[in-house]
Amino acid sequence: MADPFPARPPKLLDRMREALRVRHYSYRTEQSYVDWSRRFIVFHGKRHPAEMGAGEVGAFLTHLAVERQVSASTQNQAKAALLFLYREVLGVELPWLGEIVQAKVNKRLPVVLTPREVRALMDELNGTMGLIVSLLYGTGMRLLEGLRLRVKDVEFERREILVRDGKGGKDRMTVLPENLILPLQDQLARARRLHDADLADGFGEVWLPDALAVKYPKSGKSWGWQYVFPSPNRSVDPRSGAMRRHHVLPESVQRAVRGAASKAGIVKPCTPHVLRHSFATHLLQSGYDIRTVQELLGHADVSTTMIYTHVLNRGGRGVRSPLDQL
Repeated sequence: MADPFPARPPKLLDRMREALRVRHYSYRTEQSYVDWSRRFIVFHGKRHPAEMGAGEVGAFLTHLAVERQVSASTQNQAKAALLFLYREVLGVELPWLGEIVQAKVNKRLPVVLTPREVRALMDELNGTMGLIVSLLYGTGMRLLEGLRLRVKDVEFERREILVRDGKGGKDRMTVLPENLILPLQDQLARARRLHDADLADGFGEVWLPDALAVKYPKSGKSWGWQYVFPSPNRSVDPRSGAMRRHHVLPESVQRAVRGAASKAGIVKPCTPHVLRHSFATHLLQSGYDIRTVQELLGHADVSTTMIYTHVLNRGGRGVRSPLDQL
């Protein structure tokens, strides 16, 4: 007998979320792609994407560039989201998508703090935020790489930190600064007390990547898998609905760095990523080989690392101005 109330097919954006998760896209990418697809649909009067084509996609991207004046990278991200929507969710090949212009991303020199500015910035920070900022500058890690750091990946004896699942899904080793060994050990002691309290309350399970939670069901509560910088509050996992303790939010660190830079009188645009730029530049200034810096940063191509040679020791590509010779 036929079901009188057949299940309704999932909505388009729910199907997109499922397709992204099957392909192991990050949660941040999932949020971004779904949001761009929603904006595309709303922009065209809530028409179904299957009813639209090259003209509508081009009009939306033009709107972003001309009226919204978004950056080239943002425009290209929107294009990538729509490409995923059509190709992977709707199963529609897009021979016309190649005709849509790819926005040209302008090459910008990175913002780099001087050692004096780095010291002034750190003088305005203390506690957990101060330790996170010191770690980012001392290791060259990206913000999320530092916040996602697990207890098991900090190697005190070998003075190394293993960065798991960095940009491009790659693992790499970076240096553990001597000056941060005792502060990190104190941080781990605080995190351990927090974890023990969670276990006593019936919680204590942390998020595990991919299918590790299924393969090793007890690992989520083990000490080694806990975050080095756990959040002060437990929260609901947006995908599974489980109550867990996540890591410190990146927005908290960004806000702290902006405030510290303002107090320190730093007029340059200052974000946590600037500390990574400063790490690379200061290593090169100290005479370290560019290949070594490339490995510490996790760059696939040395040409990416070479952008930091623009401030080596002397200004203006090492050229002495003729004015100084008068």
